[in-house]
Amino acid sequence: MSTHRQYELVYIVPGETAEQPLADLQSQVEAIVARFSGTVDKVENWGRRKLAYEIGPHKEGVYVLLVFSGPGDLVKEIDRRLKVIDLVIRHLIVRVDEEIEVADRRQARRKADTARRRVARGLPPEPEERAAGAPGEPNHEQTEV
Repeated sequence: MSTHRQYELVYIVPGETAEQPLADLQSQVEAIVARFSGTVDKVENWGRRKLAYEIGPHKEGVYVLLVFSGPGDLVKEIDRRLKVIDLVIRHLIVRVDEEIEVADRRQARRKADTARRRVARGLPPEPEERAAGAPGEPNHEQTEV
């Protein structure tokens, strides 16, 4: 039984890499994801940035983020392939679906605690939104005399 989970892949290629080899690498990764019946959710090219530390002769690199969903075998295959591609300086794959679930549970617990405390003070569970202006800002509506 294989379950689909969500992952983030960030890889770095040399800063002087042209657009075409970068696009070819992107299509290779997407083909691997498609072959393992995964889905690419988001692709972001973060552009050319200075590396935190030199990696060999490289001082700058092009960072690319790819968010995808798929089985664990897909992650192993992408990791194996990116290790042998000379264009990739570094890569990192992180599972993010568990972090999203933890954040959602934490937010739900926080809302429940807030509602419980408000009810204990005799207030409605949800705070009322102000008619004009953001919360915490004074309402400076002018009336005509």
